[in-house]
Amino acid sequence: MSKRYEPFLLGALLLLGGCRVSSGLDNALRSDFAMFKGKNVAVVANHTSVDRNGKHVVDLLNANKDLTLKAILAPEHGYRGDVERGEYIAAKVDPLTGVTVYSIYGETRKPTEEMLQGLDALIFDIQDVGARFYTYISTMGNVMEAAAENGIPVWILDRPNPIGRLAEGPLMQEAHVSFVGSYPILLRHGMTVGELALMIRDRGWINAADQLDLHIVKVRGWNPEKPYIRARMPWIAPSPNIMNINQALCYPGTCLFEGTNFSEGRGTMHPFEWIGAPYIDAGSVIAELRARNIPGIEMQALTFTPEDIPGTAMNPKYRGEECRGIALTVTDPVNFRSVEFGVQLFSVLKMLYPEDFLISRPDFLAQLWGNISLETMLKEQASAREIIGAYRKEQEQFLRLRENYLLY
Repeated sequence: MSKRYEPFLLGALLLLGGCRVSSGLDNALRSDFAMFKGKNVAVVANHTSVDRNGKHVVDLLNANKDLTLKAILAPEHGYRGDVERGEYIAAKVDPLTGVTVYSIYGETRKPTEEMLQGLDALIFDIQDVGARFYTYISTMGNVMEAAAENGIPVWILDRPNPIGRLAEGPLMQEAHVSFVGSYPILLRHGMTVGELALMIRDRGWINAADQLDLHIVKVRGWNPEKPYIRARMPWIAPSPNIMNINQALCYPGTCLFEGTNFSEGRGTMHPFEWIGAPYIDAGSVIAELRARNIPGIEMQALTFTPEDIPGTAMNPKYRGEECRGIALTVTDPVNFRSVEFGVQLFSVLKMLYPEDFLISRPDFLAQLWGNISLETMLKEQASAREIIGAYRKEQEQFLRLRENYLLY
């Protein structure tokens, strides 16, 4: 496993105190996986699927003599987290356990009957980052649907949402549903995967939802209103371009620029927290953003040159070309509104560089945003306040719905 995935803790930060959070996996281990005793199980897992001691869920299940691990289902970036974004993975035998690993991020994104044959339970244990377009949510829904159709119970080993409870942005509209947005939830939903699983089932967003036998093994000790560092959990990069919590906090807003000719920082070691383009003057952009009094974020001008980084980013925007950029540092991780920041940045770039700043992939931007309103309103020269105001009502509706599913 490469160093960027190794869990780390900064000892000084532990002095901040707070209860050490235990994940769903940690809590399932308290009973030595008693709920799976005598059963054949499969697990949906990746490199984040470890307990507080760094032991992987696959190794823990495989070592348990009271159950049989029949299959490993691998999502985007692979079971070991060593696959680049967008790269498809072939089925193989895991050399450490001898268990077959099936890809559910290739031609097949929903487990097949063959993959599920002989199973008594399906386990899902993956760290999410709290943005609708992070594909692990779509994978979870596909797993739940396949399990419901085949009469197999699903167990979600829950984990904290590292960017907290704050929710913002528009809902996904049906016309733009894709693997980067499968359900009518906010762009930044503020929920754990366990909470989302309950919502997906109860709202009937998957086939055979009423037949799904769903179980959530809850997190203990987590306060979603506190910064993630207070959880005293090691950070493991959930994908190659989310290397730290600052990037995760910026991600819901800066990932939107994947639909434009403005670099979101891929091809550097600071994706989503370093952003820019050759055609901007970073000082001017920062000055305009500061004038808009956006709380919870610090900005600093810099230059960067995107390059191919095997396993992380290949053929990034402006490869080999110097970009004038902005380094983002979140100073208030509980209250920083990353989606609103993204909207403000779209507005500033459109105002300062109307000929240079382009929405180069409008269909993809609509999939990320959830509808075409962002592009449409920018073309109509709507202000950032008007764009944000346009999704306020559906944001409030979702928050009311969400109350029924919050576990923490």
